Amino acid sequence: METKIKPPRQCVASGNYVVSNRKNAILEAYLGTCVGVTLCDSEANLGGLSHFLLPESTGLDKPWKPAMYATTGLPLFIQAICDGGAQKNRLKATIAGGALVGPVSREDLDLDIGGRTTDVVQSILRKERIHVSEAETGGYFSCRLSLDLQTLKSSIQPIDKQFSSHRKHFKKPISDEISRAIHLVRPIPQIALKIARMIHSSNYDMSKVAREIKQDQVISAKVIRLCNSAFIGLRKKIDSIDRAAVILGEKLLLQLVITASLEQFFSGSGEGYSLCKGGLFQHALSTAMVAEALAQFTRCASSDIAYTAGLLHDIGKVVLDQYIAPIYPFFYRRTQIDEMELCEAEKEKLGITHPAVGGLLAEKWALPQNLTDTIRHHHYPEQATTDPELTHLVYLADLLMSRFQVGQELEYLNMDTLALRMQKVGLTPSQFPRIVDLIPQRVFDVTLK
Repeated sequence: METKIKPPRQCVASGNYVVSNRKNAILEAYLGTCVGVTLCDSEANLGGLSHFLLPESTGLDKPWKPAMYATTGLPLFIQAICDGGAQKNRLKATIAGGALVGPVSREDLDLDIGGRTTDVVQSILRKERIHVSEAETGGYFSCRLSLDLQTLKSSIQPIDKQFSSHRKHFKKPISDEISRAIHLVRPIPQIALKIARMIHSSNYDMSKVAREIKQDQVISAKVIRLCNSAFIGLRKKIDSIDRAAVILGEKLLLQLVITASLEQFFSGSGEGYSLCKGGLFQHALSTAMVAEALAQFTRCASSDIAYTAGLLHDIGKVVLDQYIAPIYPFFYRRTQIDEMELCEAEKEKLGITHPAVGGLLAEKWALPQNLTDTIRHHHYPEQATTDPELTHLVYLADLLMSRFQVGQELEYLNMDTLALRMQKVGLTPSQFPRIVDLIPQRVFDVTLK
């Protein structure tokens, strides 16, 4: 009996579009507030998918990324598929996304980013007289827009998992079991701890750091791989730690060492919190990059410390992951359907939250107090005492990633006091689109690996 080979899937990240001839492959985009559009011309054997982050650009004070915005990105997408041989009068479009990914706040309703992006897309398609075959937009749930390039058929599916009807017996862990789980967690590499403390103190000898990195062959190889990935986006290859230090600079190299060290740490967890393979690490890395960008924009914290705090904010999930996995359907329903804040669901079922466990783990590692405090309070930043501004920045970065980079992990953050939390770092709700615009393109590029 011949085994049917499943077609390869290509994720089209926000701010990108792909146009292709018919072939055995599937394009897909994971959509929350973002809007996705497929265009197909069956006679020309062409199809494509585009993924928009915002309705329009919020300013020209940074490198322009036209494909990220519906006003500029959709015309580029239409032109690209027509340049490939399609004709506008034969194009069929499918639109998805533009949801209010809950819990929904007053700010969500006022800003209506997804709704405005959808309006722009529909207006441009009407103007170009492109027929819309299917549209599922708005609502409160994230979805996956897919285009089968072999058949040129589009589909829209809610992001979900097929749950087994068999339920494993679950017993709420007692405090001693949690303590043992913390003790048994794979230790974070010492080089990562040293660098985290050096970044905090801004007191280090780079030559000694580079020498120590080179003594760890595994970390060295991972750092060089990251240097040559979409995460950095260099045109020239880097083949040594010394060359990386010269080309990237000291601070970026130190960030890469911590990132490389934690990749293995996060990958050791199971599939409890993750909605996709590597979801925990991808979310941590994305949050780190956005926290760094927010720190540079607001000047409320050191950008390199904000990066480190963002990378470490969810370390408590590594401990609790083993308890989430057997009862994953409960947490999925509570957070994705009942719109319960993740910490509340954890406390209900486990008796403890991942920020609380993360704080205990940070104390065990003797991390700087501001990092420990941020890890412990990143869901409720007003409770932070050591560095409230840093904790608020990580909260905002975490929130942005949960809204605009869906499909990675179970996560819902409380937004009841978003306006006050933004005010803590000198921002207003009306600036939310501008903050979204700060998300580095490499956040989305790095997920394409």
